[in-house]
Amino acid sequence: MLNHSETIVHIKSEMLDLWNENGMKNIPATGWFDLFNQLLEKYFGIQESHFMLFDMDRFIPLNYNHSIMKKMDSLTWQQVSYAFSTSCVANLSKEYSSVDPSMDSALLFKSSEGTPEGLMLLKSTQRWNSFSNSDYVEEFSTISSYLISNIKKQIFIAQKEKQYRELFNVTEMFHSTMDIDRILEGVLLAMNSAFPSFQTDLVLSNDQDRQMKIAVKLFDYLSERPSAIEAFVSGEITVENASDLDCRLLNAPIKGRQGIYGILQVRTPEDYLFSNRQKDFIRMLANTSGNALENAKLYHQSHRLIADLQLINETSHKLNMNLKLEEMLNFLQKQLTKSFHPMQSCFVFINDDEMDITTSCPKFIASKPGQMYISHISHHFKKSRDSLFIADFTKFADEKVPYLSLMAVPLLDQQEIFGYCFVLHEEPYFFSFDSFKLMQSLIHHCTLAITNSKLRDQLQDMVDRDHLTKLYARSYLDQYVEESIEKDHSGVFILLDIDNFKQVNDTYGHQVGDKILVQIAQLLDQTIGGKGIGARWGGEELAVFLPHFTEDEGKNLGLTLVDLVPKMTNPPVTISSGLASWEHSGQEAFHDVFHAADTALYEAKNNGKNQLRIFDSNVSL
Repeated sequence: MLNHSETIVHIKSEMLDLWNENGMKNIPATGWFDLFNQLLEKYFGIQESHFMLFDMDRFIPLNYNHSIMKKMDSLTWQQVSYAFSTSCVANLSKEYSSVDPSMDSALLFKSSEGTPEGLMLLKSTQRWNSFSNSDYVEEFSTISSYLISNIKKQIFIAQKEKQYRELFNVTEMFHSTMDIDRILEGVLLAMNSAFPSFQTDLVLSNDQDRQMKIAVKLFDYLSERPSAIEAFVSGEITVENASDLDCRLLNAPIKGRQGIYGILQVRTPEDYLFSNRQKDFIRMLANTSGNALENAKLYHQSHRLIADLQLINETSHKLNMNLKLEEMLNFLQKQLTKSFHPMQSCFVFINDDEMDITTSCPKFIASKPGQMYISHISHHFKKSRDSLFIADFTKFADEKVPYLSLMAVPLLDQQEIFGYCFVLHEEPYFFSFDSFKLMQSLIHHCTLAITNSKLRDQLQDMVDRDHLTKLYARSYLDQYVEESIEKDHSGVFILLDIDNFKQVNDTYGHQVGDKILVQIAQLLDQTIGGKGIGARWGGEELAVFLPHFTEDEGKNLGLTLVDLVPKMTNPPVTISSGLASWEHSGQEAFHDVFHAADTALYEAKNNGKNQLRIFDSNVSL
């Protein structure tokens, strides 16, 4: 039987032979562990052992089947460090070994810098116990650590080589195309190749105007998870254990030189841990794709810029389409940004000598420095209808100003100025005179469209509202309910009828009857708030629609109205109400909902009035 000094000599020799024979081979980590395990069995009779790699401040067991690293069954350095405070060998109690409770001994491997490399959990034998209590066990740990360190380096180099080969191939494709769809498809192919068992999603921003061939998600601040928002804002990878989705999420920002264009989101099982190497690969892929995406966007923007300058008339025709005023101003601001690259741009309307700054304007305009520009431009247009072009604003200011270049063009209606548009840039002489002429032409072509849009909004409001009660008209309500039935999952429709309204008109006169209608309409607005809409259905009949409401919620509101109406009207009147609720069954139609509410209303009328009746909600409409 060998003594311990002979044992360590033989182990050194075999480790050297093992490295010389296999060091250049592409052997996976589990294969190296098998070879190492043969040494343990040969010299110490150890037949049961587990090897754990150190990564991300924890020891993660090597799985023979698929080499997957899991958070469960792992050990943190804090859990076991105290056991190795005096020796590289420790006796571990079962509570520390979630990998295999039968293991009773552990051997720690450290790098030359003293940081953990790995941990061997084993079922001890008499020979191992004898050797581990000798002075040679530290030497065994040192030479084993050296071998493990070289093995890890070898595996790391092979993995890096594979990663860089994949990155090289996808980067080569990125540089050969300006097709955004092809770039995004390349990102997904690279991720599927590296992580075939995981789901990868692209969550992109600023692509709402593009019809893409591949499936992507649009980034929405209102609905995205906090970890995705954090990655998008900070530009750093975030990882979240999304227990509500039964998965683990890694969010890698797709970054270019000028901005962040979205998130590369990877979904894995909850117990999966990303290694630093995997994070580096995903980060490099996201950054590479971000630069390629940015270049492609800039390429397309340059071509669109040329087309925009050549098609001013087509732009004015588009603005004369049935667009809302806010949509029109947003479109114009985009056009201004693409054409002139300002740092600030804004539309201001003049209403009774007061400045109405549109909601699309930046916050700077409402600040004190911004108001200085507003004041100067407004003062100019009070005296002149000519456009304003300033190459260096310092001559008009008594203090330091943030923006030096300025262009402002008035909005004219029958030679009267009702507003203006202006752009700013911090550099002096940034805007050329050609740009000034182009902006004048663009705004003058758009002025009529803006005027028409304002008039159209006013007219549409008159059409949509009942003139007397200011509630919505029935036609608007019909359209609103039909759209809600198509997109929402539930809703409540209530028909209200003023009891004995003809008697009120005959007794007090139609003027008082109209006053009561207005009082009830105001009560409806106050009670409903932003939860739904109220409408005048016809004559003394009113209607309430509450999207997303359940029957019980609608009942509570309906009863509240029945109770409040006699208290809030003068002279006091009562109402009868019929309620119908619906949930998606695939066959809903507005006329069915109305018929149900109307049936319930007649029940209320025929059963004494001044009450709410509910149509049977279990009936499928």
